[in-house]
Amino acid sequence: MVTLPRAKGKPRLTVSGKTGPIATRTTMGQRFMKICVYGAGAIGGHLASRLHRGGADVSVVARGPHLAAIQTRGLTVHAVDGTHTAHLRATDDPAALGPQDAVFVTVKAPALPQIAAGIAPLLGPQTAVVFVMNGIPWWYFDRLPGPHAGKSLPRIDPGDVLRTALGPGRAIGGVVYSASGVLEPGVIEVEQPKSRFILGEPDGTLSDRVLALTDLISKGGVSGEPVADIRTEIWNKLISNLAGGSLAVLAGNAPQTVYTEPATKQASLAAMREATLVAQALGANPTTNHEARIASQASMAHKPSILQDLEAGRPMEIDGMFDAPLALARMAGVATPTLDLLVALCKLRAESSGLYQR
Repeated sequence: MVTLPRAKGKPRLTVSGKTGPIATRTTMGQRFMKICVYGAGAIGGHLASRLHRGGADVSVVARGPHLAAIQTRGLTVHAVDGTHTAHLRATDDPAALGPQDAVFVTVKAPALPQIAAGIAPLLGPQTAVVFVMNGIPWWYFDRLPGPHAGKSLPRIDPGDVLRTALGPGRAIGGVVYSASGVLEPGVIEVEQPKSRFILGEPDGTLSDRVLALTDLISKGGVSGEPVADIRTEIWNKLISNLAGGSLAVLAGNAPQTVYTEPATKQASLAAMREATLVAQALGANPTTNHEARIASQASMAHKPSILQDLEAGRPMEIDGMFDAPLALARMAGVATPTLDLLVALCKLRAESSGLYQR
């Protein structure tokens, strides 16, 4: 255990599992921090590149041609601030990497049960595990006061396999705004002019570990933002995904095209209002300026990730992004007729494509 000296005006940072002299930096986000990104697709690969540029010792867990390309040529990211190539340790076997200071999980929700089986070799006594994913996270009711405290979400974490594998206290929530895609194996293109990675603790504290990790991300050239209320940030993105993502799946088009129809705007507004009522009933406080949400989406030519999955024949994030919010609505006693219809139609489309099973 190494405790870093307190910089003036900064909280004390403790980093586990390290001995010997610390690196040259004396602020949060030390070069020696070992971080594994589990799932180095578009979002995970971009994040790994930024953490590497920020000074962390980064490895990635990937698979297939993407893994082979990273091992051979490195990971290349094309972004608004230039082209960055990082030569990272890459493997499909987490046991080859050993315990980490932090693990970022960036896979899609359907892969979470497999993560639970593979993550154990990456965990030291104090390893933090950051879930940067769309939708309602499996830990949503952990350390949340109220009548639903500690409840499980079995559609997201069947049989509590993740909860059992990680144990208490490791999870950190994450929300990302970084429209991007894999151009070819080992090469990622970021379309978002300003990428944002938002991290927060389930208990609402601004912990040293969240401050350290967001500091590393910011040093990597994008916005790393620590927040006290991560659930509000989850809902801020989820409200847009619920409305815009479901309509994009049903229309088979990017929001820029979907919102050319006045009726889709009205359906989206209704869905956003319903989702906001659910969030508020559970104690979150997302923005209610839904017209601004739609105006922002209406300029997007980038297809939502759930539509990309449908078109690519990959398992779709129906449970975490669409179904879990409705389960929370039932818990909160909030009626969601528009969302019920949109989600039901998306489920039918995903099922007919063989990409979702109830």
